[in-house]
Amino acid sequence: MTRADQYEPLPDDAAARWAKFGKSEIVYYPMLLGLEVEETRIDYCRMRLRFKAELLHPGGIVHGGAIASLMDAVLVPAVGSVLGPNDRYSTVDLHVQYIGAVKDEDVVAEGWVTKRGRTVVFCESEAVGATTGRSIAKSVLTYNVSPAPG
Repeated sequence: MTRADQYEPLPDDAAARWAKFGKSEIVYYPMLLGLEVEETRIDYCRMRLRFKAELLHPGGIVHGGAIASLMDAVLVPAVGSVLGPNDRYSTVDLHVQYIGAVKDEDVVAEGWVTKRGRTVVFCESEAVGATTGRSIAKSVLTYNVSPAPG
């Protein structure tokens, strides 16, 4: 059993919407990093950061900022999985613990909601080396949620 198995599948319309995350004609930050959604469920997402040399810092390992961005971005579909397409939400707190370094492999992160409130959503995420399975980072995040304007 994987962590994803603990979460209900998305309705078809929501699954189609989140399958497009990180894909648009305008190049947004997740696209610059090379983030790819692999699976989204209600309150859950798995995402991949493809390795590329541009993500390395001069010490020869993937920059911690790229890892932190993955840890945050993996929660966007998880938090948004039960919200409407025009509802607004954003990270208000992100705490990352770096456990290992990445030199030359993709990184896969899982993110999940631990508790939903009316305006606050609490989350966690973990990242591992895609090939080695080595633990790279863990994080705890808080999102603010507000209904669509209008």
